[in-house]
Amino acid sequence: MSRVTEIRHVGYGVPDLAAERAFYADQWKLVEAGEEAGMVHFAAEGGEELYVVRLRQSAEKRIDVIALAADDRAAVDGLHGRVVASGCRIIFAPRDLETPGGGYGFRFFSPDGLPFEISSDVARRTPRQLSRWEGVPQKISHIVLHSPDHQALVRWFVDVLGFRVSDWLGDFMCFLRCNSAHHRLAILPGPPCLNHVAYDMLSVDDMMAGIARLKQKGTDIRWGPGRHTAGNNTFSYFTTPAGFAVEYTSELEEVDFEGHAAKVHIPGPRVMDQWGIGVGGPQTMPHPEPDKGLFQAVEA
Repeated sequence: MSRVTEIRHVGYGVPDLAAERAFYADQWKLVEAGEEAGMVHFAAEGGEELYVVRLRQSAEKRIDVIALAADDRAAVDGLHGRVVASGCRIIFAPRDLETPGGGYGFRFFSPDGLPFEISSDVARRTPRQLSRWEGVPQKISHIVLHSPDHQALVRWFVDVLGFRVSDWLGDFMCFLRCNSAHHRLAILPGPPCLNHVAYDMLSVDDMMAGIARLKQKGTDIRWGPGRHTAGNNTFSYFTTPAGFAVEYTSELEEVDFEGHAAKVHIPGPRVMDQWGIGVGGPQTMPHPEPDKGLFQAVEA
């Protein structure tokens, strides 16, 4: 069965492009990867994606696109057929892409109205070998979404896009994998919107070095540092100038994509954070509200 295999990038519309651009360059330590038609692209130096963040000036903050990868054109076409059959609205059908890196893909709105793209054959970049203590993101680790019917959306990602359930936190948070990483997506109840985007760091030390850099530059931690139970990854959460939540993480568990058995974790303080020493908590994260771009496509 054709399926999604990885995360490519997230595109944002932001009211203050200059502030968001400075944050990703100076604090988050992504590198600018070109500007085209008002879109500013940022790459993670440790990864092969040409860019992992795309920014543009917008009257309101919104998600423009969440881009996912498939193995080849046949997989893209197969996924397009299943997305259509599921009743989702298509933004454009599979075609050669004119965005940086090219490739072949299509766009659509999820059942909740968030814009997604699935593509293959996109040009790759040569990653830089990162060194311990640099505190530089390697790549996007995972994306967490809210949904007003989170269990239905879990079934949709499994049945339509080929994800597998790795774990549940109680009955309200589901962790989904599309490769050997324990999760690339997670879904929570709430209005349709993004919860956060997480970035893999080379080590726990790199995560801590990143926390120190952000604090020195005036962006203090919202929640963390800590270690989750589901996925066993470390975490530290921040917000960008536009108010989007971002995370540095490390040591995300690797699992057998085919054979991993899902389990249910009982919610509790030491399940959310095994260390129990971090500041803040879920209550300190941005309050979820419906994304301003639901069922509204951006051309590029």
